[in-house]
Amino acid sequence: MRLNCPLCGPRDRREFYYVGSEDYLNRPAPDARADAWDDMLYLRTNPAGETKDLWYHETGCGSWLLVTRSTTTHEILSTERIADRKGAK
Repeated sequence: MRLNCPLCGPRDRREFYYVGSEDYLNRPAPDARADAWDDMLYLRTNPAGETKDLWYHETGCGSWLLVTRSTTTHEILSTERIADRKGAK
């Protein structure tokens, strides 16, 4: 599988580190109950179809990417840098 890094261009998947779904960015508050943290860390959905995943370009530019892909066809639909998203800090 090849991912298109917005800064480096098309790269082999092995240059990236897969973190998880986009939901990983929506963490519970630091003082949230333990079950909220348990849900975020261990309860994963396994959808068939389009997903948004968080990847880190570990051996490249160090960018965090949001990759939209299809779990049924393995097609990469889009990649975008998290830093370029509207509202990113």
